[in-house]
Amino acid sequence: MRGRVLTIAGSDSGGGAGIQADLKAITALGGFGMSAITALTAQNTCGVEGVHIVPPAFVRQQIDVVQKDLGIDCIKTGMLATAEIVNVVANAVSEFYTLPLILDPVIVSTSGVTLLSEDAVEAIMSRLLVRATVVTPNIPEAERMTGMKIRDVEGMRTAAACLLEKGAQAVLLKGGHLPGGDLTDLLVTSRGEVLWSDARIETRHTHGTGCTLASAIATGIAQELSLEEAVTRARKYLRRAIANAPEYGSCSGPINHAVTIDPEWSAKSGN
Repeated sequence: MRGRVLTIAGSDSGGGAGIQADLKAITALGGFGMSAITALTAQNTCGVEGVHIVPPAFVRQQIDVVQKDLGIDCIKTGMLATAEIVNVVANAVSEFYTLPLILDPVIVSTSGVTLLSEDAVEAIMSRLLVRATVVTPNIPEAERMTGMKIRDVEGMRTAAACLLEKGAQAVLLKGGHLPGGDLTDLLVTSRGEVLWSDARIETRHTHGTGCTLASAIATGIAQELSLEEAVTRARKYLRRAIANAPEYGSCSGPINHAVTIDPEWSAKSGN
């Protein structure tokens, strides 16, 4: 087990996204996952039915007790809920300024529920984006963060360049919301771009894919992979997890985070 990753995000009672997805992905890729929970959600594959926000001071306490004892190699953020929590996290990140930060700007759930207040979006843009080793928005999130409409890969390039100008060290813009049979993701840094394109997997079981991808990247960074290597491995892992989804739930079902675990070993060990 190598690479200590602290995920700062919300809890998903359905187990497919949020803290639960983060910890599963980190473990599956050989890292050690730790958490600071920002919100409790009552949700399943069909949507979010309730949200309980954790007091900001307690979010900071969770971060501090982990850092002073276990240590952290990489921080990944997900659902931060309020501007107050964003500021608490930004203060902590500023104090741990040498640590890489993977910023997943969770704004709206798959079912359309708003998970981030307007002032929290502004706080992320002003306080966390400038600390981000890489920010990982999907198309709707990138549109919200830049004010642009993204209709194709060229629009993705323009939006990614805008986020670089706003302070991110790198931008991984995920193209899954664009139409077409192929899915394209774009990584842009000051040194250039890398484009990945794969055939779209036709399935409704995609709950938690954004959380999973960002956590998988964070694990790679914690394990001292380069950013491009970490993204490449994370994308391969995510595609395999989607293709082998357990088909639970009646709406947007969870993926299979355990795809890297050897089933033969599990059978022989009696687990």
